[in-house]
Amino acid sequence: MHTHPEETQAGTKGEGPTPRAASYGPDSGSRWFGLWDGYFAISYLVTVILLFTSAESQTHRALSVGALTLIVPWYAGLGRRLMMNRSRHRQSAVFSVGLFVLFAAAGLLDLAASFALFAVVPMLMMSLSTPPAIVLVVLANLWPVTVVWLQGGEFDPHILSVLPISLLGIALSVLLGLWITRVVRQSTDRAELIAELRRSREREAQLSHQAGISAERERLAREIHDTLAQSLTSIIGLVQAAESDVAAHPERARSRLGLAGRVAQDSLGEARGFVSALTPPPLRESSLVQAVHRQADLLQEETGLVVRCTARGEEQPLPMAVSVVLLRSAQEAFANVRKHARGARRVEVLVAYAPDAVRLVVRDDGPGFVPDTSPDVPRDAAGGGQSGFGLRGMRARVEEIGGMAQVSSGPGTGTVIEVSVPLGPVGQEPDDE
Repeated sequence: MHTHPEETQAGTKGEGPTPRAASYGPDSGSRWFGLWDGYFAISYLVTVILLFTSAESQTHRALSVGALTLIVPWYAGLGRRLMMNRSRHRQSAVFSVGLFVLFAAAGLLDLAASFALFAVVPMLMMSLSTPPAIVLVVLANLWPVTVVWLQGGEFDPHILSVLPISLLGIALSVLLGLWITRVVRQSTDRAELIAELRRSREREAQLSHQAGISAERERLAREIHDTLAQSLTSIIGLVQAAESDVAAHPERARSRLGLAGRVAQDSLGEARGFVSALTPPPLRESSLVQAVHRQADLLQEETGLVVRCTARGEEQPLPMAVSVVLLRSAQEAFANVRKHARGARRVEVLVAYAPDAVRLVVRDDGPGFVPDTSPDVPRDAAGGGQSGFGLRGMRARVEEIGGMAQVSSGPGTGTVIEVSVPLGPVGQEPDDE
């Protein structure tokens, strides 16, 4: 896996460690190489002990131990880092050649140093690519035989009997080196996969967090529009009407101010409810039909319109999410009547229960509007555009629980808002939210 040098130093600001840094941290390659370091140390100590017990002269033994000892800093300072990073460049070749030279020198001085093959062969296999590594491994295994031949001064036929053992050693060394190399590669690849999975989980968690923030903002925007904004509009209208009646009709002014106070109290309860994601106050101790009926009565008191609220079918308990959506849809429909149904005289409200669905219909006999090309943005009969956020929010709420919202209108024909929500598994799922 090729990585540019600048990528191995530090990641992009704010992105944490780079893949290379994460792959070869304490939890991956270093852990495995801790075991390998122990194996290397044991091989070195055993070889030194064998050298101290060999029959060679003291000078040869000391020089052989010195050559083997030089392998330790050579490995610690250069080879270990190259093997951990699986580097395959000039430094790896330099390390491997230096390792072979030191081993050859130690074996030439004292043949007992050949025991170091148990550590030298795996290091050659881990440092080089397979073809050159096998060449050096074969040379290292044939080196003791070559030393015996050189020290004898002439070809000894006995060497031929030793060659099969050397060839077996070569085969075992290559197999051992290939196995160790494969273990290192698998360990490193596994570490890279774990690091990638960790980064994927972090990205997923970040995206989920952002999606949650967006969803919560959308929820609060809908709640504010359906509760506080509509209530404030009603309060402003009632206060303005009371101001105009305070001199000529003080009783009527007091009545409107009292109604404004009730709306303000209800709004305060709504605000506390949606901030803490609780059940709306109108639904806490009553059914959907009763809550819609109270909202219809409030509309009649505020506007003086004739508001008729009826229920059809056998009333049944509804999931709280369904009840909230239908109540908010009714509130949005009533808000549209207050703002846009100028000249209307009558409003019909219907809550219809069926075995598999519940339906809310709000119909007024106002001037109506001309629907825009986008169904979310209505236009009144005069052609003036109106904000469609309320209708968009209503549709979004209904679609979240698998329902459907329709708005029908035309100049002089009034407006009909119809919301239908299924009561099967789709309609029951939101109750767990």
